[in-house]
Amino acid sequence: MRVFNVGMIGFGFIGKVHSYSYENLKYYYPSSPFRAKVIGVCAQSENTLKIAKELYGIEFTTTDYKELIDNPEIEIIDVSSPNIYHYQQLIYAIERQKHIYCEKPLVSDIEEAEKIKEKLKNYDKIHQMAFHNRFIPATIKTKELIESGFLGIPTIFKISYYHSGSVEKEKPIGWKQEKGAGVLLDLGSHIIDLIYWFLGEFEEVIGNEKILYPERPTKNGKIVRVEVEDHININVKMKNGSIGIIEASKIATGTEDQLKYEIYGTCGAIRFNSENPNYIEVYSMKEKDGFKKIFTGGKYKESDFPGPKFTTGWIRAHIHSIYNFLNSVYENRQTPPSIFDGIYNMNVMDKIKKSIESKKWERC
Repeated sequence: MRVFNVGMIGFGFIGKVHSYSYENLKYYYPSSPFRAKVIGVCAQSENTLKIAKELYGIEFTTTDYKELIDNPEIEIIDVSSPNIYHYQQLIYAIERQKHIYCEKPLVSDIEEAEKIKEKLKNYDKIHQMAFHNRFIPATIKTKELIESGFLGIPTIFKISYYHSGSVEKEKPIGWKQEKGAGVLLDLGSHIIDLIYWFLGEFEEVIGNEKILYPERPTKNGKIVRVEVEDHININVKMKNGSIGIIEASKIATGTEDQLKYEIYGTCGAIRFNSENPNYIEVYSMKEKDGFKKIFTGGKYKESDFPGPKFTTGWIRAHIHSIYNFLNSVYENRQTPPSIFDGIYNMNVMDKIKKSIESKKWERC
């Protein structure tokens, strides 16, 4: 049995999600010839490191990401830190020839993304972005239907990712509301990647953004200026001829974690809402008898745990995404979504930002 030793950079919420996924692969993929173990954690907070060691049994902890990456026992670096720190961490991991699993978005801006692209020319290890929404049973089924020609010629679409965490004016600002972050990079990166996966490359984009409150308090009560958007909507033209709308928001009052899309074509249509995650709705021009529900549930090709009839949960996509990555490492075979997909994602978001400044369509 091959066991991969993983080093985590960042052990906040998403770091724990990734760590949980590595730990529980054995239940979902009992016949796989590999396992993974998180043996090292890097975090800024000594208290976080204490918890990692005492509660989660992590053997090696450090506040220095270079020390983690240089650890000869660690083969895989999982970058789960805020994206404003990704650039230096990725560069160092690439230079040290470690396999990399990177949380989205890749970095903070297109300049950093282009430098990462240049570094990859001398890098021969396996890498993957944590675009986990590609690994929801419903999105997998959607992709299969599109590739089978169910839609015919794709014509129009709408996709949105809604949260409501920034509705309250008194809520203290966090790093996701600071420069280099914002809802476009935080939530928009997910759905931009999903449409890219479904329909291919972007042709042109034009965006519009909203900052709900121009000033917010910090955790210490200091009032500071908000520099990044709470909501963004984007009109897009795809290279396949379809057009659509992409929306990401942290001020969609009443929502929690709602990812929703509608994709229409000349022969059919597909709809999905993550608040009802076990189904997609499809319409066929051949039958013309309304939208029908298709149960997707826990149906994955590589895993039958806890069983195909059971409902799926949010974390299941993360587990499958990490399995896809580790299987690629095991087979020494690069598979998507790679860091190159993360670079493309950054390029599209950069064009969106430029379109907001210019108030004109930007070619991707």
